[in-house]
Amino acid sequence: MNKAIYIATSEQNSGKSIITLGLMSMLIGKTAKVGYFRPIIEDIEEGGFDNHIETVIGHFGLDIAFDDAFAITKSKLIKKKNKGKIGEVLDLIIEKYKKLEERFDFVLVEGTGFSGEGTVIELDMNVLIAKNLGIPTIIVGSGVGKTLEELLDSLYLAYDSFKVKDVEVLAVIANKVQHENIALVTNGLRKSLPEGVLVNAIPLIHNLNNPTVQEIVKELDAKVLFGAAHLNNQTGNFSVGAMQLCNYLLHLKENSLVITPGDRADIILGALQANESLNYPTISGIVLTGNILPEPSILKLIEGLSTIVPIIAVEEGTYFITNKIGSIKSKIYANNKQKIEISITTFEKYVDIDNLAEKLITFEAEGMTPKMFQYNLVKRARQHRKHIVLPEGNDDRIIMAASRLLEMDVVDISIIGNKKQIESKVAELGLFFDFSKVQIITPIESEHYDDYVNTYYELRKAKNVTLGMAKDLMEDVSYFGTMMVYKGHADGMVSGAAHTTQHTILPALQFIKTKPNSSVVSSVFFMCLEDRVSVFGDCAINPNPTAEQLAEIAISSADSSLAFGIEPKIAMLSYSSGSSGKGDEVDKVRAATEIVRKKRPDLKIEGPIQYDAAVDMAIGKSKMPNSEVAGQASVLIFPDLNTGNNTYKAVQRETGALAIGPMLQGLNKPVNDLSRGCTVDDIINTVVITAIQAQGL
Repeated sequence: MNKAIYIATSEQNSGKSIITLGLMSMLIGKTAKVGYFRPIIEDIEEGGFDNHIETVIGHFGLDIAFDDAFAITKSKLIKKKNKGKIGEVLDLIIEKYKKLEERFDFVLVEGTGFSGEGTVIELDMNVLIAKNLGIPTIIVGSGVGKTLEELLDSLYLAYDSFKVKDVEVLAVIANKVQHENIALVTNGLRKSLPEGVLVNAIPLIHNLNNPTVQEIVKELDAKVLFGAAHLNNQTGNFSVGAMQLCNYLLHLKENSLVITPGDRADIILGALQANESLNYPTISGIVLTGNILPEPSILKLIEGLSTIVPIIAVEEGTYFITNKIGSIKSKIYANNKQKIEISITTFEKYVDIDNLAEKLITFEAEGMTPKMFQYNLVKRARQHRKHIVLPEGNDDRIIMAASRLLEMDVVDISIIGNKKQIESKVAELGLFFDFSKVQIITPIESEHYDDYVNTYYELRKAKNVTLGMAKDLMEDVSYFGTMMVYKGHADGMVSGAAHTTQHTILPALQFIKTKPNSSVVSSVFFMCLEDRVSVFGDCAINPNPTAEQLAEIAISSADSSLAFGIEPKIAMLSYSSGSSGKGDEVDKVRAATEIVRKKRPDLKIEGPIQYDAAVDMAIGKSKMPNSEVAGQASVLIFPDLNTGNNTYKAVQRETGALAIGPMLQGLNKPVNDLSRGCTVDDIINTVVITAIQAQGL
């Protein structure tokens, strides 16, 4: 059984990080537990970390200690090789790999990057490692600076180096290819390589190739004067401010890095003003050269600006610094979420991941793990793209979530708010934000405002709503956003970061209303525990449901569970298990269970049952030995809101579980409520599940 894949390259700067990140994202959605291993790493300082390992472990939350994720540094490898002790190195690599193989269902192994001393031995070493680990390989090569013939030859030679040692090559990927040459390269590789080898080409992505300001600071040992919070700004081109300001402004391009002597106050202030102006491109930062700082009066002026891009100072002259910046090879760091998400999205766009996954994974993991669940959510949302409206455009978290959702390329987005204020907030937060892909709406200025007012008036005039009241309510972002969903101008709405649950849900209850077969709106949380995903309901809406309502909540929750790929095994929770308990509350749960059995005999359900008997196999079999739910419940229905809300929060806090939701059930169209304490990740997850809900309508 294949349990690993080896990513190899025959040259430096191949961009294999994009392959590593893309593969890891794919694997996490396919297998229960994925590990990561680098046999050989670059030399690191005492107490330091390897950037590749730190990025992968940090971003994907892998349960691997740093020392377990690699075997040996490059300098130690060379010393061992020079002493004829390469066998000892292989023994160490195999030993550390096998420990990971025992712990994980699949291990992604990343080969060396061909930099510095020892480059000449690296290809042979990669072949040797892959062969001794007994795992197949994906070969990555770069198209930068090569003719088509040179690229094809280099990749075929790398392929041949592995095959001659009987190492199976599953795929060959040409990276950093010009967009217009993708088909040419792909066809050329298919002619050169055997039919069974998967072939893909990935274009050169400038956002990945260009360094961030943070990388420039590190390479130049620069001093940060302003804008430390925005050091992850992505640079585009860079230009020297040596001419008059009126002429220099004509050379600014999107995300330009401005390089100028520190005494050129005109260039510095002009560039900052251009960054604020809607008539000029955004700049990523300013580099002050020559060990010269602006006059105190200029520094004071900059300090008072509302938006400041990173301004850094260096000792060397302009010519030297410009050449140095031009030679920087950009890397991907753990804290640069934008580059990581671009990498994953690019990989999924240009690599045939379905065929690759079929070759890689020859087994199916049981159950639904949290990582698999989250991966599958994004994949499903992206397959049938939906349009989600976010009414709270004045909230920083909404803007940050929207920025990341754009990078993920998973949904279409409308934001309700003031466009100038949102543009200012984006600049202040230092976000990458493609405004061409987002619809920003001010209700009263919308072309649909009058139609929405009249529609609401007609729907609610029987409830004594006047036309004036309808106009006032349609200026409210929750009412306007809900009306967008009602009219089909958006597929779903996510709100509640800055509003109460009632404020979010009331408009939906008034005119979106419940489904024909639903009499109650309820909610579920998807609780991503360490080794499984459970569905908790209802933890947000109904304070004290009747037996009939509780039965409907259970049926809705089971349907939601099934819709999201989780086999529903329903536990109707109470303070007793089976027929032993007595009292009104346990009788209500018992009655609700019987109602579900009559209405939906196809569902597996048990109740009343205690929480421990529902989720712990030993206790479940002890208390209810003949139950097909006890000990393995995936849908847990709480008898009232007090119990449900406290339990989900206790589980979340005490176990570190991720709680995705609440997701509302029973409405004709999806509207979902956020907690006012929600994080950016909470917003993203809720938008994704709302999009998937909309797919089922």
